[in-house]
Amino acid sequence: MEYISQVAFLLLAATGLYLFSRNIGLIRKNILMGKPEDLSGDAGTRWKNVMLFALGQQKMFRKPGVAIMHFIIYAGFIIINIEVLEIVLDGIFGTHRLFLKTFETSESFKALYGFLINSFEWLAVGVIAVCIAFLARRNVMKLNRFIHKDLDGWPKSDANYILITEIVLMSLFLLMNAADQALQARSYAGYTDTADFFFSKMLAGMLQGASDSQLVLLERSCWWLHIAGIFAFLNYLPYSKHLHILLAFPNAYYMRLGSQGQMENMENIQQEVKLMMDPSAQAPAADAAQMKFGARDVFDLSWKSLLDAYSCTECGRCTSACPANLTGKLLSPRSIMMKTRDRLEEAGSSIRKNGEWKEDGKSLLHDYISTEELRACTSCNACVTECPVGINPLHIILELRRNLVMEESNAPQEWNGMFSNIENNFAPWKFSPQERADWAKA
Repeated sequence: MEYISQVAFLLLAATGLYLFSRNIGLIRKNILMGKPEDLSGDAGTRWKNVMLFALGQQKMFRKPGVAIMHFIIYAGFIIINIEVLEIVLDGIFGTHRLFLKTFETSESFKALYGFLINSFEWLAVGVIAVCIAFLARRNVMKLNRFIHKDLDGWPKSDANYILITEIVLMSLFLLMNAADQALQARSYAGYTDTADFFFSKMLAGMLQGASDSQLVLLERSCWWLHIAGIFAFLNYLPYSKHLHILLAFPNAYYMRLGSQGQMENMENIQQEVKLMMDPSAQAPAADAAQMKFGARDVFDLSWKSLLDAYSCTECGRCTSACPANLTGKLLSPRSIMMKTRDRLEEAGSSIRKNGEWKEDGKSLLHDYISTEELRACTSCNACVTECPVGINPLHIILELRRNLVMEESNAPQEWNGMFSNIENNFAPWKFSPQERADWAKA
């Protein structure tokens, strides 16, 4: 009977970790469906990007107030995991406050332990306060980027669910410590004396009327609900925009280090231009019929663009800065990333179901992202500059637009006129090269 609790915990942990690793594996397979792109090299700069953008959240601090609140939640997620580590070890070994009991003869360690738990409690209260503020911003103040049509339906609910879950988890942590403090005050067997914890000590005073058995039940219930909630949260991440908590780090590392907005030239097209400029140049040996221009579906995008789609935080900073969106046009960079992720999820599910990819009559271009959206983009890089985790919606837009123009010959008349001029006159203007400088003679 004494091992039932440990066995139950091990089953919970094993199930939670298995499901999480399986879902992460499926996401990895989806990302690797993209085309190869070499983003190796310059490891020093890449690690610097991880420290600045993923760990340090540098771009968030353009707006210090919101950045500090976000950092409190972020720090709570990272730092309170030290306490979670002790909870996990207690679950495995059937102990209670293992770290404290291991070094209970050391007064200095006891003081350090009390300081850490007190710090965690202050952080937990901070997380609760910030989550309440963020819920108010989304649902009461209704800031524009949180009520945008991009978030209609599940995305809006997803953000609220996460904030509420964090409030519940932090509250369980505090209530667990409060029951623990109350039992310590009664010298109840198994509850090692610790330092007074500021917040839980105050809550413990409200539990004086409870019996010993009720306090033990409360403490154990909060312990189990807290750790079960953490495993549930872990397995919710792959289905949520909050997957960026994990993917922000590899996404920052693999950021494209070239000039922002630089369009990648296609070697075959470059060769065609050279032939146009110099007919004596040697024609390429490759079969031109096999060339494919730009991206029509997620398989035509690079793996980095697909990683971007999964890393999107849906914060809307990109769309808020987009001049096309601000002037009422259909384009929303956030929507581009969300639609790319939706199509990728659909394609991955189809492959797993059928064992291979079978055409479903749909594509990212047209069925998910419209021509009107793509044409509205000015390639200004505002979305790339604003993204806190280094996502590049512009790369996807350019690849889709390249396919639209070069594969479908689908462009506005104004563009077609420019293309014709470039083809015939080697410049966007309708003047032959010989007449181009005539204006200076007037």
